[in-house]
Amino acid sequence: MKRAAAKGMLLPCLLLIAITSHAQKNFTFDQIFRNGETNVVKPLPVVKGWADDTHYLLSQKDADGKLTTYMVDVKTGQSVPYPNVDISQLNPSVKIPDGINITFSPNKKWAAYTKKDNNLYVLNVASGQETALTTDGSSTILNGYASWVYYEEILGRATRYKAFWWSEDSKRICFMRFDDSQVPVYPIYVADGQHGYLENTRYPKAGDKNPEVKIGIVTVNPGETVWADFNAKDDQYFGTPVWSPDGQLWVQWMNRKQNNLKVYNIDLTNGSKKEVYNEQQETWIDLDEYERITFLSAGKGHIIKSDRDGWDNLYYYDNTSQLKNAITSGNFWGTSIIKVDEKAGVVYFRSRKENSARFDLYKVGLNGKGLTRLSFGEFSHDLVSVSPKGNYFISTYSNLNTPPVTSLFNAKGKIIREIANSRGSDFGAYNLPKSELKYVTSTDGQFELPVLITYPVNFDPAKKYPVLISIYGGPNAGTVYDRWRPTGTPAQWWAQEGLIQVAFDNRSSGHFGKKGLNYIFRQLGKYEIEDYMACGRWLKKQPWVDSNKLCITGGSFGGYMTCMALTYGADVFPYGIANSSVTDWQFYDTHYTERFMNTPQDNPEGYKTTSVLSYANKYKGLLRIVHGTSDDNVHMQNSIVLMNKLQDLKKHFECMIYPGERHSIMGLKGVHNRYEAYKFYYQYLLEKPMPAIFWAPESQKGF
Repeated sequence: MKRAAAKGMLLPCLLLIAITSHAQKNFTFDQIFRNGETNVVKPLPVVKGWADDTHYLLSQKDADGKLTTYMVDVKTGQSVPYPNVDISQLNPSVKIPDGINITFSPNKKWAAYTKKDNNLYVLNVASGQETALTTDGSSTILNGYASWVYYEEILGRATRYKAFWWSEDSKRICFMRFDDSQVPVYPIYVADGQHGYLENTRYPKAGDKNPEVKIGIVTVNPGETVWADFNAKDDQYFGTPVWSPDGQLWVQWMNRKQNNLKVYNIDLTNGSKKEVYNEQQETWIDLDEYERITFLSAGKGHIIKSDRDGWDNLYYYDNTSQLKNAITSGNFWGTSIIKVDEKAGVVYFRSRKENSARFDLYKVGLNGKGLTRLSFGEFSHDLVSVSPKGNYFISTYSNLNTPPVTSLFNAKGKIIREIANSRGSDFGAYNLPKSELKYVTSTDGQFELPVLITYPVNFDPAKKYPVLISIYGGPNAGTVYDRWRPTGTPAQWWAQEGLIQVAFDNRSSGHFGKKGLNYIFRQLGKYEIEDYMACGRWLKKQPWVDSNKLCITGGSFGGYMTCMALTYGADVFPYGIANSSVTDWQFYDTHYTERFMNTPQDNPEGYKTTSVLSYANKYKGLLRIVHGTSDDNVHMQNSIVLMNKLQDLKKHFECMIYPGERHSIMGLKGVHNRYEAYKFYYQYLLEKPMPAIFWAPESQKGF
């Protein structure tokens, strides 16, 4: 793994930081917390795609603030206004006041949607006639509307519970039918009104019964349903169905243990199924993989992305679903296909390989030959667009100390021109904190763990500073990247106040591919916290760190990691703020938890080993526990059982409960939560009063 900087170079580098930063000014409170102007950076125009191979589309605000799209010539750079909207692509104007997830057919002649009765409907746009495609919907039978665990863990929050998909010919809809009747109910008490009420959610916790699911294919006219040949009683999961260019319906199926993925081609006339792909792994396979299958033109096969060899690689299959060849091989991760040029037989894709903290653009032949890195430099290329024939591409790139730049490149990766630079007119006028990547060896010596350090402004390596550590820590959810971080945020304020700010990633973060992830199987949280402890011990050894003032904070999985840090890792981490935390994996949902842990019945020792409650007796620092009472994702039950345990052990801790708040604490409650966290930092890390300006009423609106 390529390292960003040699450990021995740290002190001279930091001395340079201290010497060169004195001439600049700090941000004001208004600039950070009230959105005051700084002109340090400016927004970049948005690349909207390509009109043809020699003209790209750029959307930006004019001097009067109007958003306009321009067509730009790649050779001359000259631009002309381009229609902002293709009128033919507009959805018809129809009124369906009670429709949920209204989705128009590709030919715009139909609208499909669900209603509160949990049935699936279509509307004929021309006639206005509505047809119910299902009639058995109820509080426990959901047609085209996802059961909670599918919405959260498989189909994704972006679907807004939508569980139906149009065919390209607009003749059929594939939908999921959920039977929640055997899924346990979790009651959430809402303290509204004189008596309050219960909000009941069908939520399967680890080891519980899952919803029974059927895959239906319904014709919109006359509305007949064919059921795919699966037994709804089987313990199984289904991924997002995919329609191929030639009208085939492919359905992803997975067993309850989530270590066997099969893809079936479903006969649309009788529901029979034919296996077209079968993958097994010793640990798990991610079912919520949105870019697993990329179809080529009808009859030309498809590309499948898989981490079966320990990394994110691409494989080319022919029209009979036989493997032709591996397209990529090597330590790729976060791979996503940008474009397939079938005529040239070339695949353009974005991935992390040269440095696990940066994305690059590559091209390679469908035959697996000619792999070429097209992007350049020590930058993360985070937004990429390739022209239709592949003669040009546009990339927006940055690194920790270089703000984003958008440039036009030729097919060989040579810059033709810089399109836009986000560096503002006052970029050099402000005292921006310096950031760098370091690497810490894991306790078992197996990994070089990435650590992102942001130093205080006017950093003096001879002084000792308190440390604020922000983490998440969930599987394949790393936070350490070599890309620009926004200015004028609270992070700037804490750098000015004298806090060292740190993020670090563990072996399961994605930096080490599936090989690193596999370590956590059946012991979710154990290796992660041990890796964090290794990073914490390294920090405490640095001469510029006050080893008594490390505060770790995170939410959701990051809250779980924070709770583990103050218990399992109590000898390393003295302070923590845990938001919306899992504290015992038996309390979280089936699909996510069992993917990594199997069921509590199969793995009782693993659940005990990874429970915060198992280490509550080691707690000796100061933990603040924060939770919303209406959190329907990580139930407040998690925090309640931890508080109960700490109380029985006569341990002192802090607690902040937010009535009616969900998994994310928003609005005025969110302002209050941030305010209380800031007060915590001042009291225990900086050891000084919170500035009076925070207390002013007008100061509590936006931070």
